[in-house]
Amino acid sequence: MTKPSQPSPRKPWKKRLVFRLLGLYPPYFGAGVWVTRVARDISAIEVRMKLRFWNRNYVGTHFGGSLYSMVDPFYMLMMIELLGPGYLVWDKAATIHFRRPGRGTVHARFEIPPEEVARVRELADNNDKVEPVYTVEVRDADGELVAEVEKVLWVKKKRRNRAVT
Repeated sequence: MTKPSQPSPRKPWKKRLVFRLLGLYPPYFGAGVWVTRVARDISAIEVRMKLRFWNRNYVGTHFGGSLYSMVDPFYMLMMIELLGPGYLVWDKAATIHFRRPGRGTVHARFEIPPEEVARVRELADNNDKVEPVYTVEVRDADGELVAEVEKVLWVKKKRRNRAVT
């Protein structure tokens, strides 16, 4: 009988600190992306990006690459932490749909409810792989939709090498 995988042994405040410090990672620092909120259990994260001269495009709105980089790693990083060390998690694909020009500060909220984590864990435990799909919305300060990003993850239970006795 196998024991269910437990979340990472790091303390919750250390996990949240690591996510909050992502704004110092050079690509994020350069784009002006900041993590503004991390739920205690890492099930929700909020990020924002101000419009600056270094992340605006030719027509004076948010550069599309910056909008995408703002939301790129979060579902994968969250799922890694929420599932724990017994699973492999990778970003598999992404699609961004630009809905309106991004002006001023934009923000996004990521959330993976416990029921979804349990669903992915169960499917990964019983199948070869799981490819959950999540959508995050990028909104401006007025709440207007700027972009929708669909992220596809790839999740698989780690196989343990079994010694022959």
